[in-house]
Amino acid sequence: MDAAEEIRRFAEGKLSKGQFIVDVIISSRKGPKKILVIVDGDNGVNIDECADLSRELSKWLDEASLIEENFTLEVSTPGVDYPLKLKRQYIKHIGRSLRVKQGDRTTEGKLTEVSDDKITLVREVGTGKKKETKNIEIPFTEIDKAFVLVSFK
Repeated sequence: MDAAEEIRRFAEGKLSKGQFIVDVIISSRKGPKKILVIVDGDNGVNIDECADLSRELSKWLDEASLIEENFTLEVSTPGVDYPLKLKRQYIKHIGRSLRVKQGDRTTEGKLTEVSDDKITLVREVGTGKKKETKNIEIPFTEIDKAFVLVSFK
C-alpha cells in the first residue's frame, strides 16, 4: 500500500459520520513534500474539523515515519476550482449548476438527478416563447471533469 492510501485509511478512521476523504495528494516537488488531504461531508466540513484532522494526521505521520523527508501537511475542503470526484459529491450538489467537461465538449446545466451510473442536467435552450428545458443525461464514464458553478445572483 502506498503512502497516500495509508494516509487516506488513517484519516477516514478519524472522520465524523457523513464525512469522507475526496483525495490525498503527495507532491513530488523538490524541497519539502506537500501532503494535501481533501475532506468533504454530506453536510459540509468546517475549519475546526479540518484543524482537528490536521493535528491528528500530523502526529500520526510523525510517529509512523511514513514520509521520511520533510513535509508540509494541508487538510482542506475542495474549493470551487476542484472538480467533483465522487458520486457522493454530486448528490450533495443536486439543485446547483455544473460545468461538465467531456473530451472536447463542455455542458452546463442544473444538476437534477444522480443515479448509479449517470447524472442528469437540465438546461434551458432557446429564447423568448421558444425557450424550453432540455434534460441531458451524462454517464459517469464520460465525465472528464465536473465543476460546481458559483452564482452571485
